[in-house]
Amino acid sequence: MTADDTFGRLDDDDYPAYTMGRAAEMLGTTQGFLRAIGEARLITPLRSAGGHRRYSRYQLRIAARARELVDHGTPIEAACRIIILEDQLEEAQRLNAEYRRATESPNPTAAA
Repeated sequence: MTADDTFGRLDDDDYPAYTMGRAAEMLGTTQGFLRAIGEARLITPLRSAGGHRRYSRYQLRIAARARELVDHGTPIEAACRIIILEDQLEEAQRLNAEYRRATESPNPTAAA
């Protein structure tokens, strides 16, 4: 991989660029918290060749949302479930909007 390839991937939200320590530091949380949301299957970090957890920016956003809920008193398992349901709702709304656009009549004479 060239330096250009590496820098290009850093713009990718799904590229696992952050170590567990760095991710915990960025979120202001502990590595144990990241392990816990991984065990709850909210996020699944990729593993480096040496077996170390690596996190993407997308995963860090999800972890930050979990931390926000936990900081407000929500148990971690419930916080993970809430986030999963929020994600499912967002996806359903997106699909519904696409379906509505697809079923709108593009032919003005068909509505007459």
